[in-house]
Amino acid sequence: MKKNIFKKSLLGIMLPAFFLAQISCAQKSVKTLKTAYKKDFVMGVAIGTEHILEKDAKANEIIKSEFNGITAENIMKAEVIHPQWDKYNFDLSDKFIELGQKNKMYITGHTLVWHSQLPPFIRRNNNKDSVQTFMRNHIATVAGRYAGKIDSWDVVNEALEEDGTLRKSVYLKTLGEGYIQEAFELAAKADPKAALYYNDYNIEQPAKRKGAIEIVKKLKAAGVKIDGVGIQGHWSINTLNLQEIEDAIVDFSKLGVKVAFTELDLTVLPNPWDMKGADVNQSYKNSPQMNPYTAGMPDSVGVVLAQKYEDLFKLFLKHKDSISRITFWGVNDGHSWLNGFPIRGRVNYPLLFDRNYEKKKAYFSVLNLKK
Repeated sequence: MKKNIFKKSLLGIMLPAFFLAQISCAQKSVKTLKTAYKKDFVMGVAIGTEHILEKDAKANEIIKSEFNGITAENIMKAEVIHPQWDKYNFDLSDKFIELGQKNKMYITGHTLVWHSQLPPFIRRNNNKDSVQTFMRNHIATVAGRYAGKIDSWDVVNEALEEDGTLRKSVYLKTLGEGYIQEAFELAAKADPKAALYYNDYNIEQPAKRKGAIEIVKKLKAAGVKIDGVGIQGHWSINTLNLQEIEDAIVDFSKLGVKVAFTELDLTVLPNPWDMKGADVNQSYKNSPQMNPYTAGMPDSVGVVLAQKYEDLFKLFLKHKDSISRITFWGVNDGHSWLNGFPIRGRVNYPLLFDRNYEKKKAYFSVLNLKK
């Protein structure tokens, strides 16, 4: 009797441990975006201050479980990180790097040279020496501080007009077109190990793509390091052009550089005046016609969004050898910049997670491609 009691007692101890082990194995086998695509490309996400400071537990869990790459949404832009001539603010950027290192993530710095979100002292500066000094000090100090910690930099951001000519920015007006080459040279010197990218929106479209191709060709002809081109991917479910995107992947790949999709989101709302792209200076008035889903996204629209994401990721997988990274521009719909661009106060639904951090149909359309 005593032996039987002992066996029953032993089984009572062992069974829970056995089932716990089974549950643990099952949990480990659950696919997330980063595990499903781990052999294809980095799955990244842009994060804001609340995420860097880990203030939102639900967001933190999604960032860590679903993504293996992070981009700083705003805090590494010049007006934040370099607010005065001789003053830098590294508090948040240091924490951003720490978060990425802690979670063994691919870290992207965004961005070193951009005409927008500049500090006031340089925004309208017409003095060549001043602008050049600013650019040189900024790149050397910021990229130098994180040398060996940043995996890739968006070195120059949005330097092109829609017709493929160079944007008439403060950099072009004061320094001439040579500023792009100098920026890449400075970045390579400050952080030799980081991958260096040119980043822009609409460069999948033929005219602007031609301008981006010229930038890459000129840098390579001069022997300047450039590792990739970032196509932002601010697109619409109503006008998504897969052929142009595929053509761009092929064209850039032929130049010997990688392609990243750096700021992916798909607006479900109508665009005013057939606006395309992500020029942050654009703004329009709100109206019921331009803000139709204030009570929630209709299921029918969610189905279209899911199909468009599925189509995109089928294309990405077709060209996975040419693609280094896919980064979604926001953690969930509530975090997306598209709620305020190009019309303030709108309610948009462009990402894979809804405002409650629940997985949308679009999430499963992307994940299930890797079954």
